[in-house]
Amino acid sequence: MDTAFKGEHLLPGHFGQFFTILAFGSALFAAISYYFATTNPTDTSWKRLGRLGAYINTVSVIGIGVCLFYIILNHLFEYYYAWQHSSRSLPTEYIISSFWDGQEGSFWLWTFWQAVLSNILIWKAKSWEAPVLTVVSLSQAILATMLIGVDVFGARIGSSPFILLREAIDLKAQAPIFATNPDLYHSYLTYIKDGNGMNPLLQNYWMVIHPPTLFLGFASMIVPFAYAIAGLWQKRYKEWVQAAIPYGLFAMMILGTGIIMGAFWAYESLSFGGFWAWDPVENASIIPWLILVGAVHVMIVYKNTGHSYITSTILVLASFVLVLYASFLTRSGILGDTSVHSFTDAGLFWHLVFDVVLFLLIAVVLLVIRWKELPKTTKDEETYSREFWMFVGSVFLCLSCFHLVVVSSIPVWNAIFGTKIAPPSDPVKHYNIVQSSFAVVITLLTGFTQFLKYKKTDSAKFYISTLVYLVVAILITLPVIYFTGANKLQFVFILIVVGAIYSILANGKVLVDAFKGKFKLAGSAVAHIGFGFIMVGALISAGTSKVISENTTGEQFSEDFIKSKNNPRENIILYKNTPVKMGKYTVTYVGDSVSAPNHYFKVNYKQFDASGKLIEEFILKPNAQANEKMGLIASPDTKHYLFSDLYTHVNMSNAITINEGQAADGHGEADDDKKYEAPIPYEVAVGDTIHFREGYAILASLGKVDHVQDITLNDKDVAIGAKLQVVSNGKTYEAEPVYMIRNNNAFDFARKVDDVGVKFRFSQVLPKKGKVEITLYQQPESAKKWIVMRAIQFPDINFLWAGTIIMVIGILLSIFRRNKELKTN
Repeated sequence: MDTAFKGEHLLPGHFGQFFTILAFGSALFAAISYYFATTNPTDTSWKRLGRLGAYINTVSVIGIGVCLFYIILNHLFEYYYAWQHSSRSLPTEYIISSFWDGQEGSFWLWTFWQAVLSNILIWKAKSWEAPVLTVVSLSQAILATMLIGVDVFGARIGSSPFILLREAIDLKAQAPIFATNPDLYHSYLTYIKDGNGMNPLLQNYWMVIHPPTLFLGFASMIVPFAYAIAGLWQKRYKEWVQAAIPYGLFAMMILGTGIIMGAFWAYESLSFGGFWAWDPVENASIIPWLILVGAVHVMIVYKNTGHSYITSTILVLASFVLVLYASFLTRSGILGDTSVHSFTDAGLFWHLVFDVVLFLLIAVVLLVIRWKELPKTTKDEETYSREFWMFVGSVFLCLSCFHLVVVSSIPVWNAIFGTKIAPPSDPVKHYNIVQSSFAVVITLLTGFTQFLKYKKTDSAKFYISTLVYLVVAILITLPVIYFTGANKLQFVFILIVVGAIYSILANGKVLVDAFKGKFKLAGSAVAHIGFGFIMVGALISAGTSKVISENTTGEQFSEDFIKSKNNPRENIILYKNTPVKMGKYTVTYVGDSVSAPNHYFKVNYKQFDASGKLIEEFILKPNAQANEKMGLIASPDTKHYLFSDLYTHVNMSNAITINEGQAADGHGEADDDKKYEAPIPYEVAVGDTIHFREGYAILASLGKVDHVQDITLNDKDVAIGAKLQVVSNGKTYEAEPVYMIRNNNAFDFARKVDDVGVKFRFSQVLPKKGKVEITLYQQPESAKKWIVMRAIQFPDINFLWAGTIIMVIGILLSIFRRNKELKTN
């Protein structure tokens, strides 16, 4: 057995593994204790034991996080997770986000939020504490097994974040020298200088907050599920609904926010030019959210009218089961060939299947056992009632979800039935057409249901009100789609805009009524208004976005560029310091900056009026990484206007290679001279001009310098600097090449102006002529830096982001209202 590996820090890993086992044991202990507290309500000792287990679980989950964060923060690369997901060069915020970059870290996030929710439920659940915490604690125990990483009867249970690098990777096979030299093998850490690093696409500030928000949403879904199970278990069929509504609203709000954050991350960081690509992993996050939205609305229907109990129960139960199914899709490796975002299989396939099946069975068995006792309404809903159309809206949400499940799960059906069904060849077009049909109905329903009352509504009054608002919505839509260019969209998309504007108007009326005293209606009205703005912003921005970097030169790019799905007609090439007309802008690639590991390209935008007067100027800095595994990974930069965004990213460049290969300034770098054309010597006096291709340089002054790089000068040394003002493309740069005499030997120290592609040497002093010799080096035209750039205009996209904020505010108001109702009952 291999022992005593030099430099390893095993203690944090041992503590971490101890806390993982403790988290599983304490959660299972809490689940068992709460189970007996439910079945023996008179024996309060079981509830105390359940609470003790929940508290220990919380401490142990925090302990896991502390140990793992310590390992990552201190770059302990003897641990596979730290080596695989972080590196020394990562900024602090990305070191933090590398914590949940892998499966194990994201599972920890999930279990952490469930632990927080467990403590809130202990405080707030009252008579529901025991049965609800039984379910939540069982979920905690299952999640803990995902992190244990132990072998039981030859089967691997979970994947531990504390496994060592030498245990996860066969170092002897990777480096044969370790196999033949045990001493080197036991000192393997001396050869691990840095970690593998974080996926460049995830190095964005949104990834610091998006995953914690998303996993809080996933964790929150357990609470309404647990209330539904508790209601069936204890035969408290009617009571659980009102208690679960605030938690359902909270989960709906947080998960929805997390999904939109993911869309914003894609928009800000990915170069596909949009915010939603209908990737199966994206679909997996929205599937349970759609069902939960339907569930919450039907729960409200049941609370207000007594209708649709069975539907609300089934939807609540299905929402959490679909969370688990979504986790299976993204973590089992089943989507490996259809999604760029899914995790690879870490040996959790059947473990994840078990998780889904377990909670599905619990839900189904309880429903079957209690079916005959469940509250049923013998009287049908009135057609002109709010509850009827809210039910219809929930049905359409379920149909939308069903379509997403079926198509996103094609790899699952192929694996189960041995078929070879191909996913849609153009998934964006497929999903857009099908899902937009559901969106039309949903937007219209969120509008006209505001003119209906619960139980029964005067039909004549309803028709007058809804038709008036619908006509006004159409009249508003016509100029909106004309001036935005949305009139060129397919008819079904225009219908969505009509429905969204109609919803905003109808709910705006309700909001006005709320300010008149009916404040309890404000939450739903504000949330629906926000949803309307989301739909308007999404449809117009995506449907009318325009590529403004149109390549009219006929210049072609390489086959590799075309194979990477980049359209040459939508990309322009910018040579450094050479202005190019692009739409209403004049753009110039003016320079580079490096903040490891990112390389930023500075692109200057100018806009002139008809008379040639400059009316706007700004610089965008799209960045890229030259990643060994993934090639050039580009991230865009965006100029935000009130009613549009200008989105810019670089698809190709020779600048990174040039910068990495350039030598430092100074004498003795002869190889660097080879990168330039043949040098040209100029004899100049102060005030004289040296001309070159991109501009000119003026010898401003000559003077003694006190230091030359890292050389210490003594009294006998002479060092003179030639201060040059270098002018190119309207910009002025400074360079000071140095001529030095030391021990009767002459040395010169060149200075480069990278943005211009020139280098100057102070090569001689000519005292008889009263001049000096300055030697000019120019990079050849073929070596001139260039980038291939794509720019897109997104009109009215701020309606999407503003709508999200408005919708969140509306749901928050609804949560406050429902909590207030709970306290008064």
